[in-house]
Amino acid sequence: MEKTVSEAIAYRRSCRVYKKEPISTEKVKQCLQNAVLAPTSSNLQLWEFYHISDKEILKKMTKACLYQNAAKSAQQLIVVVVRKDLWRKRVKANLNYIDQTYNKPNLSKREQNRKNMATNYYKKIIPFAYFEFLGILGILKYVVFQIVGLFGPIYRQVRKSDMRIVAHKTAGLAAQNFMISMAAIGYDTCPMEGTDTLRIKQILNIPRSAEINMVIGCGIRDEKGIYGSRFRIPFEEVYHYV
Repeated sequence: MEKTVSEAIAYRRSCRVYKKEPISTEKVKQCLQNAVLAPTSSNLQLWEFYHISDKEILKKMTKACLYQNAAKSAQQLIVVVVRKDLWRKRVKANLNYIDQTYNKPNLSKREQNRKNMATNYYKKIIPFAYFEFLGILGILKYVVFQIVGLFGPIYRQVRKSDMRIVAHKTAGLAAQNFMISMAAIGYDTCPMEGTDTLRIKQILNIPRSAEINMVIGCGIRDEKGIYGSRFRIPFEEVYHYV
């Protein structure tokens, strides 16, 4: 029986040793379909997911994951990839969607305003935020926005490094959707950051302009796979009610 959201969150642990028991590739794929429903900045969806079950590639990935147990014993692996370099392609996809959505005669004034606002956003705001040249434009934008910000509220994260953070945050949200979905059906995961990202790109033929967000080990937990009880900083220490 599938767990509720709260049950799945409570069940999810970073599992570092998995049983030698196969898991369904199709079910893992369904969990990835849940991943792409995660919130994404400006709906750009600057992510890709590499789903690995081939035994030979899993062996190569284990080495690239520095022989971590969570990779070594995993039945399958998911590589979450950030594709900030595809922002132009994603802008075009959003513009096509807007055109299809409002492709009807006699649009109301409200609908026309929404179409114009969305179109201008993707044609003007997004290129302004994402277009870069050797990092120089980002610095200039940052200085200008800080000056304008002296006179009123303004979005300040406009440097190349800021946009990378935005893309990685989005990918992280998708990864969490995936891991909670896996927990809901009794499958276990472990997100790994300690990896040789260059080797992973070579193994999977991922473009150099892409970035590895994390590698997620997948399987069914062995009793040795959960390293101790869960520890969290007291809630009162991190919760601020204003």
